[in-house]
Amino acid sequence: MEFTVKQIATLLGGEVTGNDTLAITKLAKIEEGRPGDISFLSNLKYEPHLYTTQASAVIVDRTFQPRKPVSAALIFVENSYTAFTRLLEEYHTRLSFARVGVEQPAYTGDGTQVGDQVYRGAFSYVGRNCRIGRNVKIHPHAYVGDNVRIGDNTIIHTGARILDNSIIGQYCVIHPNAVIGSEGFGFAPQQDGTYKTIPQLGNVILEDFVNVGSNTTIDCATMGSTIIRQGVKLDNLIQIGHNVEIGKNTVIAAQTGVSGSTKIGENCVIAGQVGFAGHLSIANGTKVGAQSGVGKSIAEEGTAINSSPAFGLKESMRSLAVFRRLPDLERRLSDLEKKTDK
Repeated sequence: MEFTVKQIATLLGGEVTGNDTLAITKLAKIEEGRPGDISFLSNLKYEPHLYTTQASAVIVDRTFQPRKPVSAALIFVENSYTAFTRLLEEYHTRLSFARVGVEQPAYTGDGTQVGDQVYRGAFSYVGRNCRIGRNVKIHPHAYVGDNVRIGDNTIIHTGARILDNSIIGQYCVIHPNAVIGSEGFGFAPQQDGTYKTIPQLGNVILEDFVNVGSNTTIDCATMGSTIIRQGVKLDNLIQIGHNVEIGKNTVIAAQTGVSGSTKIGENCVIAGQVGFAGHLSIANGTKVGAQSGVGKSIAEEGTAINSSPAFGLKESMRSLAVFRRLPDLERRLSDLEKKTDK
């Protein structure tokens, strides 16, 4: 993709000093800029690079005043960091949605309806009676089972698996090798010590603007639905059990496991390697520290917890401070016992 400095300035609502006809083809760090690149200067620690960069254009704050001559064209905006982020988003969107059409071989089942501007990569599979929205991108080797619904502008990356009856909203991103709708972990113990499989007949619902990381699995419900609400962001290598519900705009870091039927509220922040027991209710705004084990429900909104088993963050920090002092406390106690014996 190629744009002029002037076109980018118009997109960002900025003003240009220097040559606004220069062609821009790539984004780069200011210290690594080459002709055809655009960068930005936000942290003044990097200002010396502005005078040596080979980038064709640099985005700067309106209040910035160069102390030396600058060879690059400057685009002056209200906030250079925000503007560059906006440019990254635009660049990413254009790259992500650039492909259109069906590569061969690709399979489409009977009764499936596909919207306009869809991309189907080679060896992708879409089952029967599916509804694929407008501008959806299904990359090579992705699998979409029967009776699946995918909303507009959603991206299914290579190797992802969307199993039967799943419902995916608009503007979702399913990263490589994620599995949506795998069978929940349901087994009934028998008197002879064996386990009988409990059929998992429900589905998974992802609302709009959900991101699912690579190798993350979301189990279908036993009955009803496992529900991931709007705006949820799931990192790589996460396990979401059957009948779990995750509230709007909650973020969960890698290697976390959520056991079946647990309900996590809105705007929660879950760090990495956290384990949730089943059938819990976690209040809105809860923050959980890394490697915590959550074995009971959290009723108060905005609670911060830590440790395993997890309890209040402040109490956990104080306990950790005492734990580190245990050898010294033991020595002092021993000294006191010796004095008492005398």
